[in-house]
Amino acid sequence: MIPFDRRDLLRMAAVGAAGSLTAACSDRTAVPAAEAPATGAVRASAVASAPAATSAPTHPPLPALPFEVRTGPRTGDGVALTFHGQGDPAIARALLAEAGRAGAKVTVMAVGSWLDEQPAMARLVLDGGHELGNHTQNHLPISTMSADRAYTEIAACAARLKQLTGSIGSWFRPSQAQDCTATVAAQARRAGYAHCLSYDLDSLDYTDPGATAVASTVLDAVRPGSVVSLHFGHTGTIAALPVILDGLHRRGLRAVTTTELLT
Repeated sequence: MIPFDRRDLLRMAAVGAAGSLTAACSDRTAVPAAEAPATGAVRASAVASAPAATSAPTHPPLPALPFEVRTGPRTGDGVALTFHGQGDPAIARALLAEAGRAGAKVTVMAVGSWLDEQPAMARLVLDGGHELGNHTQNHLPISTMSADRAYTEIAACAARLKQLTGSIGSWFRPSQAQDCTATVAAQARRAGYAHCLSYDLDSLDYTDPGATAVASTVLDAVRPGSVVSLHFGHTGTIAALPVILDGLHRRGLRAVTTTELLT
């Protein structure tokens, strides 16, 4: 376990007492049945405007990177904090505000259906100097889908991102999976993505273990170049984030966007 000073503990206690927000997102748990569409269904508007299949990515590959990226350079001082973008928007705003106070930049892998419900979040992320990516339209288990169904999930989210921001985003991350299968990778390329963004450090914040445990999990294992998986939608992450950012700073590390980490 990492040591916490009095300031860390006071901050976590204060934020925890202030928050009674509802946790609403997990990379290991499908969306509730009431929110999930029927099999093969996505919003008609998203499907209608989904990017057509392409022979080349709309975002060219970054030099010297494989298609699937887990980490950045171990010789620099950057760390990418990547957030699953779904859940209570108040939690998302609190996390983005905390990142802004610390001068940190993050990457938000947005779920398309969340952007349908909370379209203003796209600009809030980008206007803060952060980065948006694609985490599928409905956050269903994409590794089990047919190629066409997987493509529809990826392309519908890409269409929503492009509608809201003018770009499909540079990064795709599979839903309910850490890595892209061969089928999913092919469909991500078809939708215009040059890279699948995995991660090497899972904060486990989606299990709601408490802020101290989340911060310890990250700071015990973080290294230069780490890509960390975190989530909107979990109140413990709000209290953990300032401790994580303080811990990174003390080690001479910076929270940067994924693109900055890898370029």
